[in-house]
This record gives sequence, structure tokens and C-alpha cells, in this order.
Amino acid sequence: MIQVIAFYLFATLVVASGVLTILSRNPVHSVLWLIMAFFNAAGLMVLVGAEFIAMLLVIVYVGAVAVLFLFVVMMLDVDFASMRSGLVKNFPLGIALALILLAELVLGIGAYRAGALQLGTPSGNAAPILGQSNTESLGALLYSQYLFLFETAGIILLVAMVGAIVLTLRGSKTVRGHQDIGKQVRRNPDEATVMRQPTIGKGVEL
Repeated sequence: MIQVIAFYLFATLVVASGVLTILSRNPVHSVLWLIMAFFNAAGLMVLVGAEFIAMLLVIVYVGAVAVLFLFVVMMLDVDFASMRSGLVKNFPLGIALALILLAELVLGIGAYRAGALQLGTPSGNAAPILGQSNTESLGALLYSQYLFLFETAGIILLVAMVGAIVLTLRGSKTVRGHQDIGKQVRRNPDEATVMRQPTIGKGVEL
């Protein structure tokens, strides 16, 4: 009985948080509602026995992605007036895209019910290991059958991170705080920092 109550509680909060994420006028409030939706989705994952997915939602999405969104929104100088004017201007395009997505959804559900779409069925090769947790079974599967794909995904993410750093630092030598190692090595000793020992009441000579 407690599982049923928890399911309806988490599901209701997820739906309500998603709706408030879209309808909130303040971007900061939208991100906060999104974080709440992630937390409740993690609760649903725990109920179905997918504790690894639940921890991913909390650690990765809430602890990294959503918090990054929150910091970016809070640090940017967002012009809410221009955002509202752009919303009104692009409202017909948004309605058209929504209708297209709705038509695709209805078409897909209709095709599935008519038998035109055949969904894949599990082969049983990735069955959970007896006596092991969900996380241990997932780790054994990733590092055995999908080891090459898992390592390839890690390399792609590493290259993307390095590329983002290179694009950020390109042409930014004039930015305050940029470290020039060559200039530091070639500096004149007379221009280096000098330790002063001022007497009491005399101040510091600049």
C-alpha cells in the first residue's frame, strides 16, 4: 500500500513540477521546478528498483546540469521584456511545431495499435545477475558486452570537453587573469614584487 501511495505522490509532483517549469515567468523559478521534477523522478526510479538511474538523476542532472543552468541564468543579464516580445512574435511558429509533434505522436500510437510497428523484445542475454544489485548487474554488462562502446563514449566526451576549453581560450590573451608563462619567465627582476617592512605609523612606500 505504501508503494502505491508513494508512486502517486511522486508522479503527481513530477507532472506538477514539469508544468510549472514551463509556465513560470522567472527562469530561475523554472530551473528550481526542474530540479524538483528530477528529484521526484529519482523517487519513481527507486520504486521500480532502478536505484542506479535514481542516483544518476540526483548526481548528474540535479548536482551538475540543473545547478549549471541555475548559475548561468542567475549570472546572465536577461532582458525579460525582450524575451516576452520574442515569445509573442514566435508564438505562431511554436503552435505549428506543437501541432506537428502532436500529429506525429498520434500517428505513432495509431501505427503501433494497428500492428504496423513491432517493438523489440528482450533476448535474455542481459538478465540481472542473481544475488547482485541492479548497479552491479549494470556494471557487469557495461564492462563486458559494451566495453568498447562505453570507452568510445568516454573518449568522445573527453574530446568535446577539450574542444570547449580550446574554443574558450582562443584569442583570450587580453582577458584579465590570463597567465602568460613566457612573460613571467622573461620578467625584469626590478619589476618583481618587493617585500617591504614599513615601520609603525609610517605607511607603505609605493
